[in-house]
Amino acid sequence: MALPHAAPGELIDVRPLGDHLRNERTHALFKTDQLEVIRIVLPAGAEHPQHAADGEITVQCLEGSVLLRAMGKTLPMKAGDMLYLKSCEPHSVEAMENASLLVTMLIEHEQKD
Repeated sequence: MALPHAAPGELIDVRPLGDHLRNERTHALFKTDQLEVIRIVLPAGAEHPQHAADGEITVQCLEGSVLLRAMGKTLPMKAGDMLYLKSCEPHSVEAMENASLLVTMLIEHEQKD
């Protein structure tokens, strides 16, 4: 069952999940034509393999810790850390402990002639 997206003007709780983290799943909080915000939940040891977003993104660690690999570096991230990546930048994430991330993506659209 898909979780509903937040409506314009609706408050979204992005506080740490704490003890509930192990029971939560990754889901999009909202999506528009130009923007998508996703809460990614990763249990310790899980990896989100290398991929690239079509638009610019930010990755904010809400809780736990992860290793984010991008631009030839391995960057340890802990709660409170945020990273910006340019469009089409290959990256991967590995959870060092149970973690949740807030990912904001700008959605690129092809120009119409």
